[in-house]
Amino acid sequence: MALLLDTCTFLWLTAEPARLESVARAAIDADAAQLFLSDASVWEVCLKWQAAKIRLPSPPRRWFADQMLAWRVDRLALEHEHFYRATELPAVHKDPFDRLLVAQAIHKGLSIVTPDPMIHAYPVAVIWA
Repeated sequence: MALLLDTCTFLWLTAEPARLESVARAAIDADAAQLFLSDASVWEVCLKWQAAKIRLPSPPRRWFADQMLAWRVDRLALEHEHFYRATELPAVHKDPFDRLLVAQAIHKGLSIVTPDPMIHAYPVAVIWA
């Protein structure tokens, strides 16, 4: 199963795995799971790190490389189509990063692993109880 990790899901997986609920954790841990992290999430974390809103044990460039390798997470690059789709989505969610994740998941046929209840309003599969 191809899974797109929400930004908070990736952060919790790497630093606070107890915050992941059991359905999400089981999906991530499944042998058949293929995990993806969006460039949008990398950008979001970099901005929050720069603004001192989050702390990482090393600068984002190194931290992401280490964590993505350790958790076998593949990069999901942003494409023009994702930006177009994000602007075509109903205005349910105002967060541009989340809208990009939804657009990517729709375009690529991925399920999103996220605790964000607003994501359920979109035509995308959500993994979280």
